Amino acid sequence: MQTRSKKSRGLVYSTVAILVAVTFLEPRFACAQTLAAPLDVRTDVSAESLSRTQGVTRSPFLAQPHAEGQMTDDSSSLLTPTTLEELECLALGNNPTLAQSRSRIGAAEGRYVQSGLYPNPSVGYIGGEMGNSGYGGQQGAFVGQRIVTANKLQLNRQTVAQEIEQTKWALQAQERRVLNDVRLAFYELLVARRAVTLEEQLLNIGREGVKSAESLQAAKEVGRADVLQARVEVEAAAIELQNARNRYTAACRRLAAVVGVPDVDMSQLQGDLEAELQQLTWDDALSHLLSESPEIAQAQAGVERSRWALQRECAGRIPNIDTQASVQYDASTGSTITSVSIGMPLPVFDRNQGNIGRARAGLMHAEQEMQRLELQLRNRLAEVFQRYDNARQQVERYSQNVLPTAKESLDLIVAGYRQGEFPYLTLLTAQRTYFRVNLTYLESLRDLRTSTIAIEGLMLSGGLGPDGGTGGDIGTESGAVTDTGLLRGISE
Repeated sequence: MQTRSKKSRGLVYSTVAILVAVTFLEPRFACAQTLAAPLDVRTDVSAESLSRTQGVTRSPFLAQPHAEGQMTDDSSSLLTPTTLEELECLALGNNPTLAQSRSRIGAAEGRYVQSGLYPNPSVGYIGGEMGNSGYGGQQGAFVGQRIVTANKLQLNRQTVAQEIEQTKWALQAQERRVLNDVRLAFYELLVARRAVTLEEQLLNIGREGVKSAESLQAAKEVGRADVLQARVEVEAAAIELQNARNRYTAACRRLAAVVGVPDVDMSQLQGDLEAELQQLTWDDALSHLLSESPEIAQAQAGVERSRWALQRECAGRIPNIDTQASVQYDASTGSTITSVSIGMPLPVFDRNQGNIGRARAGLMHAEQEMQRLELQLRNRLAEVFQRYDNARQQVERYSQNVLPTAKESLDLIVAGYRQGEFPYLTLLTAQRTYFRVNLTYLESLRDLRTSTIAIEGLMLSGGLGPDGGTGGDIGTESGAVTDTGLLRGISE
């Protein structure tokens, strides 16, 4: 009998020791492995996914991370892209907002894993009747497990799966924002470069005017006032030329910031501001926007997430079941005692009705958000498409009629002024008219490019904005593309 009691006590104590060791040592070992392992963030929606659809391929100019401890030469790290496609590849590889969007996907995938894990069993020591009749009483260990009912864990994961879809669509939207911003900044740079060329032409025309005025003064055909006026115009043109060069430098810096590589060299960039663009129609643009917009796809995933969340809260009305089993040694009788308990809360007062109502309201909000977003996109597209129509007809009229007429008028007046047929005031008026017409044409080209990028880019901008650039989309107050300060400053 004594031998049997010792074996029973040994069995109980061994069981307790094993349970304690598994409970406390295994999580510490697993946690140490997690801390030692590098962070692995899944990037199922990669930068290449959208770049392939946009016709963008990987470029040798794409910045690569350096190995730990590897030293780099500053002179060799200077990148010199030459095309818009290379700038887009640089931006997709270096813009920090894309890395942030990918990290949000990794966080959502972590929540997906955690939300479907079964509850851990509970283990512990149990004792009773200790000291009764001078004996140690009943001592042993227990094991408990909560049984999750009504497929709650599967519903949890279905809900978070739609959240993952939302973050993936958010990544695609951010990739488009980055690409759109790169294209906008690229054409802003081309406009600034053309403005510098235009200012140089004006300065050369002014210098020729000074020479002609001095020659006519020497022939006593004009007075000194004409010569002084011509020199004033040259100085004013020189000031405007320097301002235009400063604007070009600023445009280069803004483009480098959007790309994500501040020290990139923009001097070798090539581009055609007047390249033929495909003519857009309202019906095609609206259909493309509503069918391809990642914002709408993200909102649709939000509706599905709310539906699964409602099902999960409805399943919460069914209580979980708690089970427990224990093994004890009774020192007074020398016997081993086993007990089992099964229980569940009675849903008398709390039937999860509050959370169900909240989930229903969330679903209604998500469905209305879909309609609101579609109407907002229509509104934004209407504003940008008006600018597109205006800019396109202005570009056509200026390129076909206005610019050739202004150039011919200026050439005739310059030749006549040299022969003394026109006063200097007429020459000055012709110069300013030619310059103003070219500026207006350049501004129309800029508006045509920016509005086309907005329409084809699904009305998205804000590649460096926080939280994926929300709030800075094209057509809204904070992301509008109607700023004409670059050219207006020149014309003023």
